[in-house]
Amino acid sequence: MAAGLPRDIATKLAAQTVLGGAKMVLETGQHPGELKDQVTSPGGTTIEGLHELEKGKLRATVISAVRAATEKSKKLGQR
Repeated sequence: MAAGLPRDIATKLAAQTVLGGAKMVLETGQHPGELKDQVTSPGGTTIEGLHELEKGKLRATVISAVRAATEKSKKLGQR
């Protein structure tokens, strides 16, 4: 929506992007980093988007979320 798309189209495009990436990982067995390298061109749109995700610490945030959920799950399992 921030790029000017209607909510329904923006939602579908975002979901298709995530679904497509996940399918590529599952179907090829390649590491996501390898796939990223295959579709990223120097100075292109993909690297610009990835740069912004890294600046926002998306990877670290996702790792922290997984760790927090894992710890909470362990604590709940001890009850």
